[in-house]
Amino acid sequence: MKTNFIFMLVNVFIISSCVKMNSKNMNTRLILENEQGLETATFAGGCFWCVETAFEDLDGVKKVTSGYSGGHVKNPTYEEVCSGTTGHLESVQIIFNPQIISYAELVDIFWRQIDPIDGGGSFVDRGSQYLSAIFYHTDGQKRIAETSKIELEKSGIFDKTIVTKIIPFTLFYPAEDYHQQYCKKNPVRYYSYRSDSGRDQYIKSVWGDVGLSKYKKPAKEDLKKQLTDMQYEVTAQCGTEPAFHNAYWNNKRVGIYVDVVSGEPLFSSTDKFESGTGWPSFTKPIDSRYIVKKKDSSAYMERIEVRSKLGDSHLGHVFDDGPTPTHLRYCINSASLKFIPKEEMEKEGYGYLLWILK
Repeated sequence: MKTNFIFMLVNVFIISSCVKMNSKNMNTRLILENEQGLETATFAGGCFWCVETAFEDLDGVKKVTSGYSGGHVKNPTYEEVCSGTTGHLESVQIIFNPQIISYAELVDIFWRQIDPIDGGGSFVDRGSQYLSAIFYHTDGQKRIAETSKIELEKSGIFDKTIVTKIIPFTLFYPAEDYHQQYCKKNPVRYYSYRSDSGRDQYIKSVWGDVGLSKYKKPAKEDLKKQLTDMQYEVTAQCGTEPAFHNAYWNNKRVGIYVDVVSGEPLFSSTDKFESGTGWPSFTKPIDSRYIVKKKDSSAYMERIEVRSKLGDSHLGHVFDDGPTPTHLRYCINSASLKFIPKEEMEKEGYGYLLWILK
């Protein structure tokens, strides 16, 4: 079906406490600058043009390549794969820095791009080459993918069995040059195909308005009126609140945490853990696509700052000494957050995220 579109930082102590600098943290600068310690993820979710775009601009992702994986023919062409005789699936291979974005976060994003209960293809594209799969490269990736699949099945989002396969990675063949970054090269044809494919309509119906277009940053003068001095200092001036003397470091209620500035959903109680630092800590955000990570060389350290995408609020920093599944610790200021308890989420307009808390 797709073929027709091809042509057409007391502060220094506080910050140091949050950093909890260990041997892995000491290597952060080296890894950031020399691009070492990178890992690979491979997913199949139907049209690789569409799956590719979901990962291309993520902080921590270094390269996304469209191609073919899982088959028995060497160096297959697009036409051969489309014939359904090579055993290959249209796939994307992602090279990423696990100290900035984790494999578990990538898996979360992947699930939200596909219809995992479709055993005959992917949206308008039918055939074995368009089936969905997670190709794991390590035993660790296998465990993360399998656990994620089980949790998704328990969430109750789908009324049928998830058929997406989790299989060992063998080989990956990059697709032809004209397929790479197709959205950027051929935006009109790409968006025309995507609209006609039904993918976006399906994603919105299942996951809600993930475009977050309704969340906006107020004007500066309004922001100063609606925020406390601490909230403004943290979000707008990259300040750091006192450890153990903030609203949410020990909050154990069920719910989500949103940007105090824009309201965009950021973190969930499901992913919150006790880090011993005195600040709220999370293993991952609700959706990594709406988090911005920047290199931060302040306070005589090399760190990764975390900001909200739409509110542009300083949230905190992310470190690579967290628990499974991500091994990341998002160390976040309470002053940047507003907690929405589960029982109020529907009323506050976050009902579409209730599945996360199941």
